[in-house]
Amino acid sequence: MAKYGKKSQDTVEEAMHKMKRGKLKSGKSNKTVKSRKQAIAIGLSEARKKGAKVPKKASSTRKKSTSTRSKSKK
Repeated sequence: MAKYGKKSQDTVEEAMHKMKRGKLKSGKSNKTVKSRKQAIAIGLSEARKKGAKVPKKASSTRKKSTSTRSKSKK
């Protein structure tokens, strides 16, 4: 079974096209996107908003550091 739907492919393709033409802007800063990876990320984000079949965004969870030191007994 495919991870991404046709609708999401079209959205990413559209974002890449805009990026190549220098028309793709990023979020609040409104700067021109020059990175291929960033263009793909923007395309996938837009596809999610449209309701296309796209896997969930990978969460950036931090590992909790567990202390292996035992507490000293008195």
